[in-house]
Amino acid sequence: MKLIEFAPITADEPTYPRFGIDLGDRIIEIGESDKGSLSDFIWRGAPHLDDLRTYITALAAGESARLRGHSRRQLPHQDIRLHAPLTPRSLRDFYAFEQHVKTANQNRGREVPPEWYQFPVFYFSNTGSIIGHDDPLNLPSYTQALDYELEIAAVIGREGKNIAPADAEAYILGYTILNDWSARDVQRSEMKVGLGPAKGKDFASSLGPCIITPDELADRATGRPGVYDLAMTAFVNGVERSRGNWRDLHWSFGDLIARASQDVTLYPGDVIGSGTVGTGCLLETTRGQGPWLQVGDVVELVVERLGTLRNTVSAPSL
Repeated sequence: MKLIEFAPITADEPTYPRFGIDLGDRIIEIGESDKGSLSDFIWRGAPHLDDLRTYITALAAGESARLRGHSRRQLPHQDIRLHAPLTPRSLRDFYAFEQHVKTANQNRGREVPPEWYQFPVFYFSNTGSIIGHDDPLNLPSYTQALDYELEIAAVIGREGKNIAPADAEAYILGYTILNDWSARDVQRSEMKVGLGPAKGKDFASSLGPCIITPDELADRATGRPGVYDLAMTAFVNGVERSRGNWRDLHWSFGDLIARASQDVTLYPGDVIGSGTVGTGCLLETTRGQGPWLQVGDVVELVVERLGTLRNTVSAPSL
């Protein structure tokens, strides 16, 4: 299923976010109240997922279907505005694509630290600065080196602790695209201190445009937990700047979830980021020299099956 969080754009409707399912030709509204967002659904542990699948299967077959007792409203795409598919409880962003790690270290004149091959590493990002598809990205006033990062994110749908890599897929509700925006000049200075990125990553992360459940990707599975053979590309102002593939993960999502859940409970609504795919940022493709993103630039991240996540860089907010 393709799960979305949206608001109708008709003038006479409240604009609170609702939970819906994108059938391709129309949107089915599932959550109808101010407590019916996709975030609410996920935080409750994604109840009734099997009921939703049965309902959607019936609709796709052209049958008259009701969900939990009544019919659901159907909307055309032009009558809705997408939100970020969820507000994460937490956002752990890993560093799991070897090509990106090698190139980033080469740009700094050093080898990949041997510890990188011993265990997957992550940092916590700011869940209070999430933006969605077609939301503007306000250029931070403190940077001259704005960059995008092309990533995959897994959304946790079940509570779990000390999860084995082989069991991790059972805890994943679905996948979405992540743009881990970066202020490279600030990040470069911060990393010298040794605590990892802070203000260099603090200002925004994009998620969207939807959450795709794993069953939609099963025919492209590689046999490694949470790894699929799906192309990943990035465009700036319509020009391709990055190209990679999800299958190139060195550390699988099974490995990432095992590491994150070691002696720690993961909860529904936690998000696990993959880190940047090889070539998936300007830091790599320009050898850290830029040119960097400017006001007016349109950044589109495209992942097969997951869709397109688009944001336009806007002037700094006051």
